[in-house]
Amino acid sequence: MSLSIHEACVPVFVRMLRNLARILEKAAAHADAAKTDPAALLASRLHADMYPLAQQVRIAVDAAVDGAAHLARAEPPPMDDSGETFAGLAARIGSAVAFMEALEPARFEGAEERPVSWAARGATISVRGADYLLKHAMPKFYFHLTTAYAILRHEGVVLKKGDYMGKVES
Repeated sequence: MSLSIHEACVPVFVRMLRNLARILEKAAAHADAAKTDPAALLASRLHADMYPLAQQVRIAVDAAVDGAAHLARAEPPPMDDSGETFAGLAARIGSAVAFMEALEPARFEGAEERPVSWAARGATISVRGADYLLKHAMPKFYFHLTTAYAILRHEGVVLKKGDYMGKVES
């Protein structure tokens, strides 16, 4: 049995984004219980030269949406950037999940060999779809997702590996 690009992409992104949404719910509850400003938590970063939590979440969401859209030859939906709140980030995740779940698997047929092009730092990069997913979209997604998790752990939010991984279902 072979694995389609759709199967390797959409369900993985959706599952992990839902896990991220639950992690952000715990972060909001942590801020409320600690009587701290949620904006301070959203502005937290691991190092001065790294993006803050809110931007890490936005980039993770965009990496998933753009990854799926490029592979499906679909136009990604505009994402709302209004406000830096837990509710706003949850809405962004919800929009991303809805977009990806609406992508028909047939749109991904042949995507593993189709060229995918995107702009990065003033250059256009073009690779075959499988390489795009495995060497760009997924690593970028997981980097920012993991960094968001690490920021929250660093800030004292009680999270476990299971919060990040979620429940494995078939």
